[in-house]
Amino acid sequence: MSSPPSTACPFCTLPSSRIVHANDLAVALRDAFPVSPGHTLLIPRRHVGSLFDLETRERDALFDLLATARRDLDAQLRPAGYNIGINDGVAAGQTVPHLHVHLIPRFAGDRTDPRGGVRWIFPERADYWSAREAPGA
Repeated sequence: MSSPPSTACPFCTLPSSRIVHANDLAVALRDAFPVSPGHTLLIPRRHVGSLFDLETRERDALFDLLATARRDLDAQLRPAGYNIGINDGVAAGQTVPHLHVHLIPRFAGDRTDPRGGVRWIFPERADYWSAREAPGA
């Protein structure tokens, strides 16, 4: 649900020096605690907690900026892939109550077996393929 900007919200009080890309309705910045080189956050300018509370124009602006950030990272770092994620709600791990999309560059060899990607939030359920990979199948 939307609420007015908060001085307690780190995304409502971003210094302009942190912003790497922007449009009228969203900004992009490098994550302060990156899990990989180039880890970028895409954030709506309006203080909104959930992806589901965005107006259509805001969602479109956010995803336009996601494409811009990806092109920039492709040119700068040449990753082999990306994880794109949103922690929407406390139960999903959201720690800052202002919507933000993680764009996480992935590089060949950064994990021994990257299969399953975001499924690893529940490690006991992530590997669904091993039982299906019988030798000689």
